[in-house]
Amino acid sequence: MKGLHIIAFILVIIGALNWGLVGAFDYNLVDSLLGMGGVSTTIYVLVGLAALYELFTHPKNCRLCKPSM
Repeated sequence: MKGLHIIAFILVIIGALNWGLVGAFDYNLVDSLLGMGGVSTTIYVLVGLAALYELFTHPKNCRLCKPSM
């Protein structure tokens, strides 16, 4: 599960950086690198699924979010 967590975290970071670039500079890095089409759509879906995964599993995976014993 640690590997899935790392992949999900990286995808969430990629998505957040892309949104930051779109908001600040109107520049979509994913579309620029992969073109508009099936590959970039797949990346967007994976980023969304990764965000959902992190949303529901983060408290279990994060050392700072676990209650101290």
